[in-house]
Amino acid sequence: MPRIHVCSLSKLEDAARTTGAKSLVTLINVDTPVPTPPSIARERHLFVGLSDITQDMAGHVLPDTAHVKQLLDFVHAWDQREPLLIHCYAGVSRSTAAAYIAYCALHPNACEHETAQRLRALSPSATPNARLIELADTHLNREGRMIAAIAEIGRGEDCFEGTPFHFEVAA
Repeated sequence: MPRIHVCSLSKLEDAARTTGAKSLVTLINVDTPVPTPPSIARERHLFVGLSDITQDMAGHVLPDTAHVKQLLDFVHAWDQREPLLIHCYAGVSRSTAAAYIAYCALHPNACEHETAQRLRALSPSATPNARLIELADTHLNREGRMIAAIAEIGRGEDCFEGTPFHFEVAA
């Protein structure tokens, strides 16, 4: 069964090795070096350089529609026979947003609220980046349902780093 794994930067090497992921999405600040783990081909590593912000801020990269389109194009091209690994710096905001977005994109008829509740159960610390969710909601024509569902689960538990988790991506 296909899986989307989520982790922090510090857990990336271990997660790449233990999950068997062959595709990787990195959502991290532009100037943060992230080498592609040896088990993943460079062409299967999407680096999305953006800051974990929701409003324009000097010296930072605000998530925009191009970032969401990159993510969605990569997810739709993903060979679901192999796990997908998504990470950001802490494994709490950008990566959990990307996992939620990917799941919703792959399951266009899935209930956004049930998916958000599932995300919360899998990751008590998940606090998906609201800007990424808003942009994806528009792109996926979810008419505000993704935004409302993430707002409903609210901010996750405080932590320095999220605990790795995965979504089963059943067809």
